Parts: sequence; structure tokens; C-alpha cells
Amino acid sequence: MIEKVNPSHPDKVADRIAGAIVDLAYSIQSDPKIAVEVMIGHGNCYVIVETNVTLDEWDIKKIVRRINNGYYICDVTIVPQDEHLANNQEDGFRCGDNGIFKGVPLTVEQRQLSLIAHQIYNKYPCDGKYILDGNKLIVCQSKADINDLRKLVSSASCFTQNSLDAYINPLGDWTGGTDVDTGATNRKLGSDMADSVTGGGLHGKDLSKADVSINIYAFVKAQIENRPIEICCAIGDDTVDGKPYSEIVEFARSYIQSVGGFEKFAEWGLF
Repeated sequence: MIEKVNPSHPDKVADRIAGAIVDLAYSIQSDPKIAVEVMIGHGNCYVIVETNVTLDEWDIKKIVRRINNGYYICDVTIVPQDEHLANNQEDGFRCGDNGIFKGVPLTVEQRQLSLIAHQIYNKYPCDGKYILDGNKLIVCQSKADINDLRKLVSSASCFTQNSLDAYINPLGDWTGGTDVDTGATNRKLGSDMADSVTGGGLHGKDLSKADVSINIYAFVKAQIENRPIEICCAIGDDTVDGKPYSEIVEFARSYIQSVGGFEKFAEWGLF
């Protein structure tokens, strides 16, 4: 059983805004320290940024308006990173937090739902949520014709290869988006990580944060080795899973670069 939401779901809008702000920090400094929280909905957006980088509030407001495609009353708070946390990274990369992490191989069902979600979103790039449980597929897609959705789902490659019972927009047509619901960062980790487990969130943080780098590392390692990967760390650790933490950071950096940055990473998460 797996749930997937698309990049226009309000929670993913918040993740994408947070990711874009992290991208902005990386455009200013090669290894910034930053943590971002975003809550958005009903014409308002609240952004809190802790960072060692000098950011322009107006640049953040432009990001909010670009990603949410409209005018929002935007409340931005930018504060320096905590002194003790900043000192932790003074002489090189060390774990930026305590944490537990479990990477788990994706199942066929999880891969199938991700593919279906991508195919639907390619035609309907607006708020949507999808669930696959055995042979039961639930599709809730906003701003879409139900009859067209039925045709689209029935022609999806995963659907034609399996005997699926599809439930399309059970409540009928709906509009969705941040005028209907609120969004907050890191509220859709099941959609981002499937069965993988974390004590933190993937989005809105720089690569020194274990929540980003170790989650990516554990997830990818689980897919390669086809087994669960369990890791824990303490803040300040310079070695994790038998490797220098700096190597894990660079592994995650390459991954983020391969998908196009932190904003792009936030669109679908790890699969």
C-alpha cells in the first residue's frame, strides 16, 4: 500500500518553496548552512529561514509567487543560525543533527504508482493524490475531466499490465490547490520515501544536515543492495556507516545535482 502526491499538492508546494530557497542559498555560497520552514494556504505564506547566508526577503517572496503561481501575502522571517550549530561545522562536515534513518527497497507496487502519478501529472499539472493498495487504485486529481481521467488511467502502462480496480475522483470534480487546503514542509514523507523511515525531513535543509544527506545515502544504498539499510548518528559525528561523513555529503550533493537541485528534488522526493 502506497500513497503518492504530485508537485502541485499544497504540501509539495511548501516543500518546493523551501527547496528553492535552499537553491538560492547555494547560488550565493558553495556550502551554506540553512534550514527553511514553509506554511502556505488561503492567500498567506509564512516562511522562516535560519541561515548563515545573507538573503534578500524580496527574492524569497518572488520564489513563493513563482511556485504558487500567484500573489500571496508573504511573511518572511530570516534569522542567523544558532551559534552552537554553526560551530559544529567550523572545521569540516559533521552530522548536523541526531537522527535515525532506514532506507528500504522500493516494491513493484510503489514503482507502479509513481509511474501512474507522473503520467497523470504530465497531462494535469495541478493538485493530485494517488493511492495503490493491491489491485485498488484511487485517483484524486483536481481540475480534470473524470471521463478523460478514466481513459488516461486505463491506458497507463501499469494499469494495462495489472487487473486494477480504479476509483476516480470519488467525490466528483474538485479544484484543489492552496486556495482549498494548506501546505507545510515535510508533511508528505510517505510520498517522498515509501517504506523508508526518518526521524527528520528531507526538504528545506542544506547538505550538512543528516536529514538530507543520510536519508539520500540510505535510500539509494537500499535500492542498490536490495535490502534495508539502518543508520543512526549523533550530532557532531564525522564518521557514519564506516565512511567519513564528508563522503556521504558529497554522495548526496551528486544526487541533488543529478535531479536538478533542491527544488526539483522536492517535487517527487526519492522516487
